[in-house]
Amino acid sequence: MNHHQAAFDTKGSIMNHQRWMSQNFFVFFMTWGIFLPYWTGWLVQAKGLSVTEASIIMGFGLLARGASSLFAFPLVSKYWSSHTVILVLTAGSLAATILYIPSSSFAALFVVTMLFSIIFPALLPALETTAGALVQQGDVHYGKSRSYGSIGFVVSVLIISMITGYFGEQAILGSMIAGLCLLLLMCLLPAPAVLLVKPTAKDRKESLSMRGLWQVKSFPIVLLIVVLLQGAHASYYNYGYIYLQDLGVKKYYIGMIINIAVMFEILYFLKADHLFKKWQPSSLLLLAASGSTLRWLLVFLFPNVWMFMLSQSLHALSFGVAHYAFILYITRNLPKQQIPNAQGMYSALAMGLSTAVLTLAGGLLYGVSPTLSFLAMIVCTVPAILLVMMTRKKYDY
Repeated sequence: MNHHQAAFDTKGSIMNHQRWMSQNFFVFFMTWGIFLPYWTGWLVQAKGLSVTEASIIMGFGLLARGASSLFAFPLVSKYWSSHTVILVLTAGSLAATILYIPSSSFAALFVVTMLFSIIFPALLPALETTAGALVQQGDVHYGKSRSYGSIGFVVSVLIISMITGYFGEQAILGSMIAGLCLLLLMCLLPAPAVLLVKPTAKDRKESLSMRGLWQVKSFPIVLLIVVLLQGAHASYYNYGYIYLQDLGVKKYYIGMIINIAVMFEILYFLKADHLFKKWQPSSLLLLAASGSTLRWLLVFLFPNVWMFMLSQSLHALSFGVAHYAFILYITRNLPKQQIPNAQGMYSALAMGLSTAVLTLAGGLLYGVSPTLSFLAMIVCTVPAILLVMMTRKKYDY
């Protein structure tokens, strides 16, 4: 590995680090693009579960994911290098995915999904932490690299919508296995030297606990705001696909409509480093919360395909701006040792727990009226607006 490390630490390191991060985001998000929009549908159509059974499995899966990101990921990050963490999680995800093949009963699928949910989604904070370390070194423009992740997501959703149109829902699992094999292959290629460094006892002491994070006065407020804003996507992630089917949209077009959101997200990430360089995280959070509120109101008020497509453009605000604001906040305000803790919390609470709770609530409301499950999400976005307005001056974030 040494001569590779040397190659990565020469004058050309910036380009190499940027490219390495972009490629890893791209391949990971290709697998994420299979998991996020299609997994519930796959459990229903390929494994024969009812929507309620699949929702229960995915809801508990989100709780397992939250626990893993909150406790397991920060813990292994104290003892293993970033590269080892990514390698072990990728290999584990592949093994768990293969276990789906023989599983057909509700109980077996529940157990396998819990295992899969503990391992696979932890790759997200692992890669985000890696990006944070490279950003702090000054080697990587975050938005630019992360846009490749969104591109991977788009490519994946398009491929899956074509494959499922042709081969049926069964092909989703095979695609996931192929994507994870590719990610495992990426892990075996040379990586930036900084990611191969194992944390020292001193690092462990400095990153000692989550408690240190709460001592940064503005951190709990910022975390609460992003938890509300990311949780507000629960109905969209879990029922968007089924909602479009209910509106009578053909499968092939559903992939395209889902992709509109990610196209706008890509445009945002590509330009974010440049456009929002001088913005405060609080201003970005206010923009995100306002955009999110508008998005769910539109879906509720105009229950048709055209308005749903138009509202997809607001994903750049509701998701992209909120996510970028948090990354900007932690790279500016936290020491390197605390970033895995912050990413673990963000992934667990904002991407996991709040979404899990709201998925169950959204499922109940979807039974009453599909659009009501989208409207309910402003229960998160309106308080987020108020929180930013009330705290930004006091905590200066």
